[in-house]
Amino acid sequence: MTVGAPPMESHKSHRIGWLRAAVLGANDGIVSTSSLIVGVAAAETGRSNILIAGIAGLVAGAISMAAGEYVSVSSQSDTENADLELEKRELAATPDAELKELQEIYIARGLEPTLAHQVAVQLTAAGALSAHARDELGISDKNAARPVQAALASAATFSVGAALPLLTSAIVPTGRIIEMVSVLSLFFLAGLGMIAARAGGASVWRGATRVTFWGALAMALTALVGRLFGSVV
Repeated sequence: MTVGAPPMESHKSHRIGWLRAAVLGANDGIVSTSSLIVGVAAAETGRSNILIAGIAGLVAGAISMAAGEYVSVSSQSDTENADLELEKRELAATPDAELKELQEIYIARGLEPTLAHQVAVQLTAAGALSAHARDELGISDKNAARPVQAALASAATFSVGAALPLLTSAIVPTGRIIEMVSVLSLFFLAGLGMIAARAGGASVWRGATRVTFWGALAMALTALVGRLFGSVV
């Protein structure tokens, strides 16, 4: 009987970078825009004011998300590059000490000293900087910071998320904007949570529950603020 090759495992960790930015953007787009619309509608204003507020929230939010992600991830990238430059200098100045350092890392992970030395020597020969980046600094191609990718993903998904409650408020009767935007936004959030959890290999129900809870809380609070300040004005 011939035993076939074991099935290839499908890991999800390579998706962490873009998935985090995309989920954050879409979630923030839905929550912030729907909350803004519900708050303005609760102040008993007209549809035109609601739509203006929603459009302004979409544009400002998308730009803010893109800028925030770019600055944040760029800072991470700058730190990674600085660490790599330092490692290059250390490898050039003290190669023996760096080899010993790599050996100690493998010993700490469970290898016998002799085997750890052999592994360190072979990986150093194959690419010393890559070995230290991966095993000492925890930097690899899969999790390296990509500022532009994160910024574009956040802005695009924020815009898509914000467009959902905005479109809802444009087509439903004015008197039902609060009700319909709230219900449909919670539905969108639940769907987003399930999609994100599935893409990340986690529980879809847990993912749906947590984003729906926080979305409901945000809309409830902004509706309360809109009602209070609207009645005062």
